[in-house]
Amino acid sequence: MFETAKAARILKQPGNVAVIPTDTVYGLAARAFDPDSVNRLYSLKQRDHKPGTLIAKDIDQLRSLGLLRRYLKSVEQFWPGPVSVLIPVQDSVKLNYLTLGRDSLAVRIPAQPSLIELLSLVGPLMTSSANAPGEPTATTIEQARAYFKQKVDAYFDGGDLSGRKPSTIIRVIDDAVEVVREGAVKIAGA
Repeated sequence: MFETAKAARILKQPGNVAVIPTDTVYGLAARAFDPDSVNRLYSLKQRDHKPGTLIAKDIDQLRSLGLLRRYLKSVEQFWPGPVSVLIPVQDSVKLNYLTLGRDSLAVRIPAQPSLIELLSLVGPLMTSSANAPGEPTATTIEQARAYFKQKVDAYFDGGDLSGRKPSTIIRVIDDAVEVVREGAVKIAGA
């Protein structure tokens, strides 16, 4: 278990990005309400067109960013857990710093208690796997440090996560579930 209170203090600072253990893999994390932090996360990942995953403690936190309840309610049976769902984003101008201009965003409500505690303290987080472009995801804090060195504000050790898979990413179209990326959870009937 990592130090959630310390992580919260660091992530609440404007522009900060940290490496944290998520419910799946080590990830870069930035406060979703802080465009400077999110832009810095995307810069570290060298991304200008592929958004990360928004994690929140509950649907209310997701709604606080402007995501529509009707989309969230239709997929809540997949949460909490390591399933990320691509949700349509209506107000793309307001959320453009999160979506990188896309019309959908991957969102997840994790089940891990320490992560829920952190999300309770700082609000929703934009995340992306802790790795350099084209490199394997870091499974230890040492690997994450090797990728990002002094470019992030803090590292929080959650132990060896090599047994964890990334989240499964799905999209719901009408009543059908499409698996975009197979991951930690096998989706029945998809």
